[in-house]
Amino acid sequence: MSVSVTVREYARLTTDKVESPSLDRAHISASAFDWLCTLNGSFTRKGAALVEVEDRRWLKLDNYVGVLETPCGTRLEILPKHFEQGDCIRQSRALLCRMIQAALDLPTRNVGATDLQLFEAPLSEWVMRQFLEALDHLIKRGIRFDYQRIEEEQRFLRGQLNVVQQMRQPPSRQHHFQIRHDVFLPDRPENRLLKLALERVCAATQEPGNWRLAHELRGLLQEINASRDVSLDFKKWRNDRLMAHYQPVKPWCELILNEQMPMAVAGQARGISLLFPMEKLFERYVAAWLRKQITADATLRTQAASHYLCSHDGGRMFRLEPDLLIEGGKQRWVLDTKWKRLDAGAKSDKYGLSQSDFYQLFAYGHKYLEGGQGELTLIYPRRAVFQEALKPFEFAPGLTLNVIPFDLEELMLVVGAEQTTLPLKAAALVGLKQGAA
Repeated sequence: MSVSVTVREYARLTTDKVESPSLDRAHISASAFDWLCTLNGSFTRKGAALVEVEDRRWLKLDNYVGVLETPCGTRLEILPKHFEQGDCIRQSRALLCRMIQAALDLPTRNVGATDLQLFEAPLSEWVMRQFLEALDHLIKRGIRFDYQRIEEEQRFLRGQLNVVQQMRQPPSRQHHFQIRHDVFLPDRPENRLLKLALERVCAATQEPGNWRLAHELRGLLQEINASRDVSLDFKKWRNDRLMAHYQPVKPWCELILNEQMPMAVAGQARGISLLFPMEKLFERYVAAWLRKQITADATLRTQAASHYLCSHDGGRMFRLEPDLLIEGGKQRWVLDTKWKRLDAGAKSDKYGLSQSDFYQLFAYGHKYLEGGQGELTLIYPRRAVFQEALKPFEFAPGLTLNVIPFDLEELMLVVGAEQTTLPLKAAALVGLKQGAA
């Protein structure tokens, strides 16, 4: 029997009975507990951590969000820890869907009441719904067929006679013809991948609407075989003009087949498991927004890696990689995103800022900004106790650091235009000034 558990980042899970379950404390079965511990071991070997084992009965989740489906049937949905009031589950699901779509540049065909209603379902159901709708639209437009060369033996002539093979026929089989001919079939790499993704959705979905549509589409693709080599078929996926109508469904197919995930869980789990490091998701979300807001004469680079911290013995060591680098003319701006919770009223505790983050930005400023002069920016999510930008931090004369909140609901940096020189469009600058007010 499947069991759904919804929590958020850094929640604690236990096999003991929980008197008042919440988004921060929940009960899971012993088998799910053991499976998470085993999975965490594979994460740890790769330099990450999914959970922190507090004792034999308690686990503390890290900052991964998404859906995990265990072999025993437990579906663990992990949401961002951002909202504190209202319908936190619904708001968090909607936020996570928007962030995934923007961060991975996934297409969507509609943003209406249907999508909003689906936010009541777990994240994996939303992903499957987007895939099914895109696939349904594709099938209505028509799937692509391709000619394939077939060599076979028949009692009649069709296509070309394979003369060499025919001459090798023994006298007793001279009445059979060795022929080769082309057959117009839908057996293409793109269709095989879509069929495999559809098979996984059919096996994983628990939402009635998704189940019904998935099985309808499955019947329409019955003659197509599922892919047996996902990586090879994705390499063969064509992106020419004749395949343009396949492009909207491709990212969703990659997502389901674990080809485009920042982090994916593969194994013997029953359903679809999708995991995202929240820090990386927030970074990509902000980057996607900035690309639309910077002025035409500026460019945005992500994960710039052109400078190193020091030189040693004729080589360079410790590469510096700021999250975002904006270049406009001869000026540069270095930005870093942090998925952390700041408190503007806790000055005695340094607002919750990390000293190591400041060291990092200090190094970026001296290596990426001309002469170590310019503006650095740290971007944090906006919350009730962090409503507007902090007063600038001065590393040295001419080198300042701004700590700015990013409003995930209104999609804007909350800072006055007089405090930042970031090359944003005029409309965005007006929004920034109003947000700061």
